[in-house]
Amino acid sequence: MKASELRDLSIAELEKKLVDLKDELFSLRFQSVTGQLSNHMKISEVKHEIARTKTIIREIELSKNNTKSESIKITK
Repeated sequence: MKASELRDLSIAELEKKLVDLKDELFSLRFQSVTGQLSNHMKISEVKHEIARTKTIIREIELSKNNTKSESIKITK
């Protein structure tokens, strides 16, 4: 999923996606250890997707905090 598509999701949806991706990574690692994984590049793709999702969540959190602090500065 592209970053622009992730930015359209809510924080709750992003956190759910993050949990799903972590479960998928666990499954892929397990398959790798048991020798059942055919595409080892899938592990790095899922890791990148996790990082991308965490980045978007952090951007949203920072933008919310930034707007709160701006509103406090304006009211003073």
